[in-house]
Amino acid sequence: MAKLSNRLNRLAPSATLAMSQKSSEMKAQGIDVINMSVGEPDFNTPDHIKEAAKQAVDNNYSRYSPVPGYPELRKAIVAKLKNENNLDYTPAEISVSNGAKQCVCNAIMALVDDDEEVIIPAPYWVSYPQMVKLAGGIPTIVPAGFEQNFKMTPEQLEAAITPNTRMLILCSPSNPTGSVYTAEELEALAAVILKHDDLFVLADEIYEHINYTGKHASIAAVPGMKERSIIINGVSKAYAMTGWRIGFAAAPEWIIKGINKLQGQYTSGPCSVSQKAAEEAYVASQQCVEDMRLAFERRRDLIVKLAKEIPGLEVNVPQGAFYLFPKCSSFYGKSDGQRVINNSSDLAMYLLEVGHVATVGGDAFGDPNCFRMSYATSDDNIREAMRRIKSCLSRLA
Repeated sequence: MAKLSNRLNRLAPSATLAMSQKSSEMKAQGIDVINMSVGEPDFNTPDHIKEAAKQAVDNNYSRYSPVPGYPELRKAIVAKLKNENNLDYTPAEISVSNGAKQCVCNAIMALVDDDEEVIIPAPYWVSYPQMVKLAGGIPTIVPAGFEQNFKMTPEQLEAAITPNTRMLILCSPSNPTGSVYTAEELEALAAVILKHDDLFVLADEIYEHINYTGKHASIAAVPGMKERSIIINGVSKAYAMTGWRIGFAAAPEWIIKGINKLQGQYTSGPCSVSQKAAEEAYVASQQCVEDMRLAFERRRDLIVKLAKEIPGLEVNVPQGAFYLFPKCSSFYGKSDGQRVINNSSDLAMYLLEVGHVATVGGDAFGDPNCFRMSYATSDDNIREAMRRIKSCLSRLA
């Protein structure tokens, strides 16, 4: 009998990619869809980074690269961690992969055994629980909803830990909520972690530079936590380099050796030309990062203002990333006469098919009361999308 593996059958498809695909299909039919479903900066990669890639092609960077990435890139990442985060790493404690997504999966696969538990605060990025399942682990979901600004408390963390707990996954600034943990909040979580031997934190910091609080805080900077932390970061969001596929993990050398062993068997080193572009991103002027951050902050202010004008939506003010995650449960049970909205997936489909705005239901992120919108798009698109959403939702009674 023809069948896929049980490993694959345990996984759910990515809801964000599914909504993006559906909106693309509608666009192909000539429908004017505004896509707010996908987390991708709408900026082009800065010119000096593209020039470095062209130079790399001319300089024949066209052969296999070392499994953990080029030494020059790893040195540039070490310097970045020192200059921006005051963290001391060596190149041997850095592994470069095909995007931060692979880095997350590598770290989980390297550390989590069958039936070990991984604590994931909800709302979470859609892939975290699926990656834990892929590794044979058990996702332990801890709800941290709208009322607590989507941030897990130390008490919740302590209550979720069992003798079988191996890892906590923490994303700050957060996808899908934009919430940012302060240095004090991270210290309080670290105090819980440090009470438990062999408990690690995977700190997904890919949105580090899209931060409106003034300063990014890393849990690895808390005394005693560097040995317990795997920092995940990369160039996709900060430098508008999503398609270049370069991310990195920074962790104790024994963990990085495990990650490299794994990577050596199923992808080897990442794209040579992309690595030279990423190196330039890290060593050159960071003005482009700040310019994009300011644009995202302006868009954040715009979408929050417009969302707050929509009756029935509850809106918090995200402190980072480029997502708004409003509470929409007041619409459940309502109808426009054609269809009934039972949950956030229904709401997202209604907004797409009737309002022609692509969003993603909160069910996929572990919070059925909300839905996600990406404001990584133009001010005009944001205004028109929110006009359409307001009009759509006003028809529900």
